[in-house]
Amino acid sequence: MDRRALAHFLRNKRAQISPADVGLPQGHRRRTPGLRREEVAQLAYISVDHYSRLEQARGRHPSRRVLGGIARALRLTDQERARLFQLAGEREENEAVGPVREVQPSTLNLIDRLTDAAAIVLDPTCRVLAWNPLAAALLEDFSALAPGQERNLIRRYFLHPDPDRRHYGMGIHDRFAVTAVSYLHMAATRYPDSRELKSLVAELVAGSEDFARLWNSHQFRIDRHLRQTVRHPQVGAIELDFDVLTVPDQEQHVVIFTAEPESPAYRTLQLLKVIGTQRMTVES
Repeated sequence: MDRRALAHFLRNKRAQISPADVGLPQGHRRRTPGLRREEVAQLAYISVDHYSRLEQARGRHPSRRVLGGIARALRLTDQERARLFQLAGEREENEAVGPVREVQPSTLNLIDRLTDAAAIVLDPTCRVLAWNPLAAALLEDFSALAPGQERNLIRRYFLHPDPDRRHYGMGIHDRFAVTAVSYLHMAATRYPDSRELKSLVAELVAGSEDFARLWNSHQFRIDRHLRQTVRHPQVGAIELDFDVLTVPDQEQHVVIFTAEPESPAYRTLQLLKVIGTQRMTVES
């Protein structure tokens, strides 16, 4: 691994990419041309610290998946991508044309252990890949839905035929909508050859004026913490915090819904956990 040459290569390529090239807003107060380090890191699904260290010639050896994410974020040509892997001392791997859908066992163990919180795992297109029992009780039984686009939260948010069921009792939430569309923009940047992703965007643009407006506006904002009231049909309103954690190597997100211990919302979640278990037992 040639750290100094790799750092120079990354800084040079970052300066050549404008925000518009990757679907980001130009914004204000840009003192230098090109993307910011945090923007590259966000698009590559790695931490800002990890990427900054690579540019400063003091980073640890990057994995092939990290290098692939950086190559997509910087829109490298095939030759430039090969050079990136060479400088990092790695053999180039064949890149997947779409998001990784397999959830690591460690992630599944994590959400299963969160017995007092509802947790789901999403891919970059907002498709639900995994969930724990409390998430099924709070939102819906995802196992009863088709594994494909029926489990996609952004598709449900904009295209569900029943307006009362679109938002899981959360009502219209602009911050969620902008965040979800931002994730989809990043996915389209990372996987430009994915037919499935192109089809999803085309369906959303054709079927929802609200989505089309947000998609074409290129608004970009990622909210990793929100507080929202969920109005559940069995237990009523629950005020919850939800936080988004990133699984960088898989390009996946863990969304965790929690309540303050011993608060009314916490006690309602406990009740919902029991109700949900009883319902699933009867149906089985």
